[in-house]
Amino acid sequence: MNITEILQRQAETFPHELAIIDVARGKDRRTTYGEFDEAVGKMTTLLRKSGLQPGNRVLVFQPMSTELYIGLAAILRGGMTAMFVDPSAGRKYINRCCELMTPQGLIASPKAHLLRLLSPALRRIPVKWSVGGHVPFTRCIKQFKDCSNDEIVHPCSTDTPALASFTSGTGGQPKAVIRTHGFLLAQHRAVEEHLSLVPGEIELVTMPIFLLANLASRVTSVIADADLRKVGEIAPAPIIRQIRIHGVDRFTASPAFFERIVDFCEQGGTQLGSLRKVFTGGGPVPCGLLERLQSIAPLAEITAVYGSTEAEPICTITSREMDLKENGADSSGRGLLAGKPVTSLDVRIIRDRWGHSLGQLSVDEFTRLCRQPAEPGEIVVSGPHVLDGYVNEQADNVNKFCVDQTRWHRTGDAGYFDDRGRLWLLGRCSARIDDQHGTLYPLGVEQTAMRNPCIDKAAMVSHRGQRVLAVTLKDPKNEPDFTTLLNSLAFANVDTIRVMKVLPVDKRHQSKIDYSLLQEMLEQ
Repeated sequence: MNITEILQRQAETFPHELAIIDVARGKDRRTTYGEFDEAVGKMTTLLRKSGLQPGNRVLVFQPMSTELYIGLAAILRGGMTAMFVDPSAGRKYINRCCELMTPQGLIASPKAHLLRLLSPALRRIPVKWSVGGHVPFTRCIKQFKDCSNDEIVHPCSTDTPALASFTSGTGGQPKAVIRTHGFLLAQHRAVEEHLSLVPGEIELVTMPIFLLANLASRVTSVIADADLRKVGEIAPAPIIRQIRIHGVDRFTASPAFFERIVDFCEQGGTQLGSLRKVFTGGGPVPCGLLERLQSIAPLAEITAVYGSTEAEPICTITSREMDLKENGADSSGRGLLAGKPVTSLDVRIIRDRWGHSLGQLSVDEFTRLCRQPAEPGEIVVSGPHVLDGYVNEQADNVNKFCVDQTRWHRTGDAGYFDDRGRLWLLGRCSARIDDQHGTLYPLGVEQTAMRNPCIDKAAMVSHRGQRVLAVTLKDPKNEPDFTTLLNSLAFANVDTIRVMKVLPVDKRHQSKIDYSLLQEMLEQ
């Protein structure tokens, strides 16, 4: 089944209900399901008339907007595959992605089209469309408004590619991730169930994949009025305005995004009384952030979501389900509580062999690899909304393995199950420290350090034979008592603490520590 059939049915049954609210040219814009579906039909006509066919790939460089989802739905309705590459990753990365999967079409903003001056791979794409302005040697996407409405949905199997995106592998080489129509349907069902999507709700959205699920579940999406490329630097005031003006009752964002919102609300004494559900993930969610979110949204259920690009969601836990004392001062080094796995996934802990291919395992071999409760190791997952593999075989060898006919994904995260079947996170397997003191994972140390009222961020690494805790301060003029701090970290045998101006984080959510870059910074 083509995933867009669900969207088309919503439009037929509820044509006047709001699908998307965004900001265009400084003004709020509302698009109903009927208007959205009509625009998708016209866009599909335009793409087909341009010569694009089912099975073709269309590269999309467009910020979150109504236009992005009209284009995406039209690509999928036509049986094509939508490709997404981070344009900020640079010319070499883009060229490599286009070598892994050659696109036949390009839909991009005028600014993104400037990349063609630097990228031979982009210049070779035969069909090019510009969104929002005229660009030489491209066609204007606005032409779709003059087209007829093509309501024909190209039939797809569960294995038909729908979305292609790229994540960085070893050495920054891209891994092509393919989401099929069957996978998107399974992911939608998982998100709808475990993130409690209810028709008629209004959600402020910052993560692209969740808007697609909202469209299918008849949840109105308010696209955040912010530069989502820099979630740790967003201006909170426009977001607060959107929540109040549109009566937003759901809010999903990364921890870095919410930290900006919470800081703003606490400084101004602002409360977000309309919120009933708040979800955060994409990076470690400190216990203190959950408490602060609850204070500014007192009527909301706060949920931390653990997942990855290849499997979203894996675990969820609400602040009410979490005994906040478990993540308090008495839990030094325990890690971060992620909750119980979602029912549609099988989640296991295996002996940490990260960096070594596992290949094909028998059931007995897999059983011997699996760890008992309280024993740390790699987190591995299997299930219907776990991506089956990558385009490049090398990435499959690192991140996938099989047990008989079952395909498993290695998340690259370390953790353990407690005696109540709840998953605790310990950090990245690649950040594990092995030295004369034994094995240490970073996340438990970092979370303990961040309970100090003077510490803003923390990262634990082994550097030049020492266990080094790098920290940033909430106020450079207010340093912690380092002796007391080191004593609180005695379980981790920390040798020294380095105060940094900033700690390097991932580009996407700006919530995960980039340990390799941190090592370089410590050399300076």
